[in-house]
Amino acid sequence: MTVTFIIEAMACANAIKNWQTLQALRHHSRSSAESSENDDASADDQGSDLRDLERVPLNIQNAENHYYQLSHKFELGEMATIFFNEFGRIMFFLCLIVYLYGDLSIYSAAVSRSLRDVICDQTNATDSPNSRLMFWPGDFRNNTAHACWKEHTISRLSVYRVILIGFTLIFGPFAAFSIQKTKYLQILTAIFRWMAFTLMICISLKLLISRGPRGHPVSFNVYGIPSLFGACVYSFMCHHSLPSLLAPLKHKLMVSKILSFDYIIICAFYIVLAMTGIFAFDRIEDLYTLNFLPYDVDYTDFASGLLIGIDYFLALFPIFTLSASFPIIAVTLKNNLQTLFLDMSRYDTYSPFVRILFPLCAIIPPFCVTYFTESLASLVAFTGSYAGTGIQYIIPVFLVYFARRTCSELLGSGIVNSFESPFKSSAWLIFVIIWSILCVCLVTVNMVS
Repeated sequence: MTVTFIIEAMACANAIKNWQTLQALRHHSRSSAESSENDDASADDQGSDLRDLERVPLNIQNAENHYYQLSHKFELGEMATIFFNEFGRIMFFLCLIVYLYGDLSIYSAAVSRSLRDVICDQTNATDSPNSRLMFWPGDFRNNTAHACWKEHTISRLSVYRVILIGFTLIFGPFAAFSIQKTKYLQILTAIFRWMAFTLMICISLKLLISRGPRGHPVSFNVYGIPSLFGACVYSFMCHHSLPSLLAPLKHKLMVSKILSFDYIIICAFYIVLAMTGIFAFDRIEDLYTLNFLPYDVDYTDFASGLLIGIDYFLALFPIFTLSASFPIIAVTLKNNLQTLFLDMSRYDTYSPFVRILFPLCAIIPPFCVTYFTESLASLVAFTGSYAGTGIQYIIPVFLVYFARRTCSELLGSGIVNSFESPFKSSAWLIFVIIWSILCVCLVTVNMVS
C-alpha cells in the first residue's frame, strides 16, 4: 500500500517539474514576442512563432500522460523538500538518519558475531543445545565467562570486540569518500545472497528428511511481537530505494504490477526459508546463518569436504555481503547528515575539521552501540519499529497527501494521474497512521516491560 503512495508522490513531483518547465517556456515565449514588437520586418514570423510556442504547452497540457511521469528520478529527500515545510523536511532527515544508524549498527554486529563464531571453538550448530557454546545474543555474562579457545583465556566477548574494532578501522574510513558505480558490486552481492538462501533452504530440507523435525515452535507467542514487527519492517522496507528502482524501468505504467509480483516472490521466499528453519533446528539464532556453523568433522571424502565448504560459506556469508554494503550505507548517512546541518552550496568553503566531523559522526555512534551489545534481535526490533516505521508508513502517507494537494492546486483536478495509488481514499491514509501508531505503542510497552 505505501509503495503505491511513493510511486504516486514521485509522479506528482515529475508533474510539478514539467509544469514549471512549461511555465518557463510560456514566459520565455512572451518575453521574446514583446522584445520583437518593434521589428516590423519580422512581425509576421514572430507572431507565427509565438502562436506555435503558445500552442505547444496547451497541446501538451491536454495530453493526459504528460505531466505525471516517472522519467525523472526524485529521491525521497528531494520529494520531502518539494512537498514538506522546513519542519517536515527536518523530521524526514532525522528519521532517515536514525534508520541508517540502525543499519550500520546491525551490519557491524552481524559481521563481528559471524567472524567471532567461526574462529572460536564451537560444535556444530545442529547438535544438541548442551554440546554447544552458543549463547543468547547479547548474553555478555556467558560470553565473558567462556573462553574463545580452550587453551587460551581470552573470552568470546573480547574477541567480538577486537573484531568489531578491526572492522570499524578497515571500513569506517570509506565514509569520508564518495562511493559511486557499485553496479558490479551489487550484482556480486545479489548472487551471493541467492546462493546462500538457496543453500540454507536445501540444507534445512535435508535435515528435516534425514532426521525429522527438531524444532517445536508454539503456535502463537505475544512476546515475539516486537521482533516480528521490527523484522517485517526491516525485511520488506525498500521505500528509500524506490526512486532508483523505478527510474530505469522500461514499462513504467506496469510498475505497480511489477512491484506486486516482486513482493509476492519475496514473501513466498521468506516463508519457505522460515518454515524450513523453525522445524529443522531446535533453536533459531537471531542471525539465521549462525545455525549453519561449520561441522566439527574430519575431511573423509569429496562429499564431506563439500559440506564443510558450504557451512563455511554460509557462516561467512554476512561478512561478505554486509562488508560490501557497509561503506555505501556509511556514505549515505554522511551525505544526509551534511544535507541536514550544512549548506551544501557552500560545502567547499567549510574547514577540513567540519568535513571530517561528519564521517566520524556517521561511524562512531554505531561502533559505540555495538561495542556494548551484540543483540541483533534488539537492534532490528528498535530500528524497524521506530525509524523503519517512519520510512515505511509515516513518510509515504504524508508525501502522498501533500503531493495530491500541491498538484490539485497547480494543475487542477482535470488531469488524471496514471500512477495514482489504488488506495486513493483518505481513509486509507488514516488507517496506515493508526496502524503504525498502534504497532509502535505495543512494541514500546513490550520492550519497556
